[in-house]
Amino acid sequence: MGCSKQNGRRRPEPSLQPGATPELSASALPSRTHGEFVALTYNVAGLPAVLSRSRPDVHMPRIGKLLNRYDLVLLQESWQTPKPNPYWPLRLYHELLVASATHPYKTVPEPLPLARDPRRPSAYVSDGLNAFSRFPFASLVRRPWPSCVDTFNDCMAVKGFSVTRMHLAHGTTVDVYNLHMEAGWTAEDHRARERAIDDLVGFIGEYSEGQAVIVGGDFNLRTSREPGASQFRRLLRDAGLSDACNVLRCDQPTKVDRFLFRSGARAQIAAEAWESLRELFVSDDGSRLSDHDPVAVRFAWSVLGS
Repeated sequence: MGCSKQNGRRRPEPSLQPGATPELSASALPSRTHGEFVALTYNVAGLPAVLSRSRPDVHMPRIGKLLNRYDLVLLQESWQTPKPNPYWPLRLYHELLVASATHPYKTVPEPLPLARDPRRPSAYVSDGLNAFSRFPFASLVRRPWPSCVDTFNDCMAVKGFSVTRMHLAHGTTVDVYNLHMEAGWTAEDHRARERAIDDLVGFIGEYSEGQAVIVGGDFNLRTSREPGASQFRRLLRDAGLSDACNVLRCDQPTKVDRFLFRSGARAQIAAEAWESLRELFVSDDGSRLSDHDPVAVRFAWSVLGS
């Protein structure tokens, strides 16, 4: 790894999706008081090949195999081809990742809205957020951002965030958030991200009260300039989060692909190492497998009071 250690709203109800992991019995989980895991966040650019900035038709099987090196994987822009597919020969590629990934726990992709979702009638694809893990997942909640701006065709997708409660050991959990924020740099885009931060902070405050939290994904916040820098600081402050890159003084502090974290009432979370994986996630000819480079963070956890 690259760097070294150093309301008022009603609480949302979890919605268990078909195929997701239900709440586990005590006997199914080990009794441990500490441990560590490596988490990866990766925007895989999984739109149909004619629209993607990458070659997902070629690269997804290779990406899927590389993901097996990591304990927790958060994916953005990873959509599953519908059956039947009304747009054949156009297709999507999440099923290629699933076929190559050996993680025992995987979220179920959200079905494509195909311009039929009343929350966003312009959207043809869903949030594209999926997670693979070696730790059990409980229920999964998906939430779209309150608005979109079509600067970068954002309104063609139901962008937002998801959260799942991940079991590290018997009685020890962490809420794992995966997000993909609005792109674009107009004043309207900045306002949309401002509303998204409001929504995320409020949700974390209610749903994850007292919980350890990890937030990963494509933040689309340019922290080298305003208003992105101020928006990012506000997100950290209001949600009580730390940025793994900043904590570890990594060498790419303005990357949009990030991991944030905080400890909870019963579990302590610490970032121990950070790495950008540009040189690993490449094809045989050395070209990138996506228009983003994945970021990995090694997290340590321990039960407080143990």
